Amino acid sequence: MAPFELGCVVELFGLPRPELEIPWYDLTVCAETLGPLRVVGGFTMAAAHGLEALATADTVIVPGVADVRGPVSTALTGALRAAYERGARMVSICSGAFALAAAGLLDGRPATTHWRYAGLLQERFPAVLVNPSVLYVDDGDVLTSAGSAAGLDLLIHLVRRDHGPGVANTVARRLVVPPHREGGQAQFIQAAVTPVEDDDAVARAMAYAMDHLAEPIAVADLARVAHMAERTFIRRFKRQTGTSPLRWVISQRVAASLPLLEATAAPVEEIGAAVGFESPVTFRHHFTRAMRTSPSAYRKAFSA
Repeated sequence: MAPFELGCVVELFGLPRPELEIPWYDLTVCAETLGPLRVVGGFTMAAAHGLEALATADTVIVPGVADVRGPVSTALTGALRAAYERGARMVSICSGAFALAAAGLLDGRPATTHWRYAGLLQERFPAVLVNPSVLYVDDGDVLTSAGSAAGLDLLIHLVRRDHGPGVANTVARRLVVPPHREGGQAQFIQAAVTPVEDDDAVARAMAYAMDHLAEPIAVADLARVAHMAERTFIRRFKRQTGTSPLRWVISQRVAASLPLLEATAAPVEEIGAAVGFESPVTFRHHFTRAMRTSPSAYRKAFSA
């Protein structure tokens, strides 16, 4: 097995988080066999529980399969089907989608896996509606993610579904997850602001922007706060964050609009203005580009 995906699950759900002051998850790691399991990297590990643990699980996460081209045992597929029929939420990371598909749980459903395996998943299981271009797919009681680090995006999304955006954002900060994934990989998750040192010039500019999101913000304003020439500021900002100052400001405005869409009944136009977009058209344009849905559709999906 590959240890990374399992490590993500253990890191997120297995660590106690008393600072959140809410009941956290009770994680049980189980395997089909209780003997030593060979792990990529040349070591072995053993689980303390067998498949019987699935009989009482509220959520079942499959972090991968040993061979995407090989069969999945009837013992595992039977245990997965039984858990699903009992009402458990079923989740896969990366190649784990092959186990869910073998159990028939993805038939007629949208699903994803690592882009390298997407074609093979579709070939082996034609009834699955494979989408290779997203980080994860939330289809209600069955959720699948793309490979490796995309599993973290899905796991944080689970926390968000269970405990709300505030808790999910706190956990994301603890994991130092990138603040936002733009383009075709963008997903419906609360963006976390990347922590930076207080005495850093770019950090001062970012803090200023966060305090003045509702106001017009120009690159010249941020450069002045950072005590830099505008061109120097743009170069240093991109080197430190990977994006331009204005694109970063837009992403923070979109992120700031999410809790307002979720928790208030304010009109979309007012929310856009409250987070600094100059017009409803501009708000909808940037929101749709970042989140791959409209503000109204997002509100419908995630409001309380």
